[in-house]
Amino acid sequence: MPSSSSGAGEIQNYPPMPMKITPVQQIISSSTGAIVTSLFVTPLDVVKIRLQAQAKPNAFTKGHCFLYCNGLMDHLCSCVGEISQSSEWYKRPGQFKGSLDAAIQIARHEGITSLWSGLSPTLVMAVPATVVYFTCYEQLKDKFRYRPHDKNLANQAKPLLAGSFARVWAVTLISPIEMIRVKVQSEQYTYSQVWKALKDTVKMNGVLSLWRGLGPSLLRDVPFSATYWMGYETFKARFLVAKGTSSPSFSDSFISGAAAGAIAATITLPFDVIKTRRQIELGEQELIGNRNVPSSTWKLIQKIYTEEGIKHLFSGYLPRLLKVAPSCAIMISSFEFFKKFFSTRNEQKLLPPD
Repeated sequence: MPSSSSGAGEIQNYPPMPMKITPVQQIISSSTGAIVTSLFVTPLDVVKIRLQAQAKPNAFTKGHCFLYCNGLMDHLCSCVGEISQSSEWYKRPGQFKGSLDAAIQIARHEGITSLWSGLSPTLVMAVPATVVYFTCYEQLKDKFRYRPHDKNLANQAKPLLAGSFARVWAVTLISPIEMIRVKVQSEQYTYSQVWKALKDTVKMNGVLSLWRGLGPSLLRDVPFSATYWMGYETFKARFLVAKGTSSPSFSDSFISGAAAGAIAATITLPFDVIKTRRQIELGEQELIGNRNVPSSTWKLIQKIYTEEGIKHLFSGYLPRLLKVAPSCAIMISSFEFFKKFFSTRNEQKLLPPD
């Protein structure tokens, strides 16, 4: 499809844009990507939590919260007992010599399926959140008429805007569901009592209480999303231009996603530290009545700076990078693979019969 570029009347022949897929096909593509990513990344988080539990046994006992994250979504979990009653063996000092050794020993003592013990809560939240997020991004990108081969600055900024708006919408929509899920878990409600939990929360604290913790989530997620999508679309466009194609290969998407995820994780690291601390403290305040926490995100930042030093805002870089980069790569390459599959299928349906 010919298109004129910015410049002195220069004309470029861009490869034809791939056929658009329907919102339902986008939902299928994103949900499949979320499931595949969760299957690969959940064992990493299980191992990480077990290593933390061995180092600090009291960190995962009743009356504490911890943040479970799979690279796609974060899940605030309250401890209603020991993290694993059947796993006392792993608390011996020096039991694990590293992540690989921990994975092998957990699988040997408890069965290999224990490495996916956090999969259910991950899928319950990550799949709907990822579906909303990715589908919204794709729809906004189409509305903004983004073209990967157009190097105009305004065009290059469209993924940044689409990613930011999509993240705000997804986080805002999912936040009440996450709050109710945590309440159900902490108070051991049955699923039939979820509606009662919702009414109790609104009655005691007001409707806005369902969005408690939204600020810290947006503080990290929106800058991350903006940086990630702009980086991903830029890297992907370079592959497309170099190969003269309109759709990226699986390896192109994988490399672009990993690179963009690594850059976004690096830039937003201080926001991630603040968000994690704030969510855990809000969780303990809500679930176990711990009132000795800062009343605002800004006060938490001041507390970290004055009591622990600015270096703590950049702690945990390597573990975050090792999780975010591969999870972004797996998610986006799976998503692009199924987008291409549905696009080809839609195109074949329009071809005249032989």
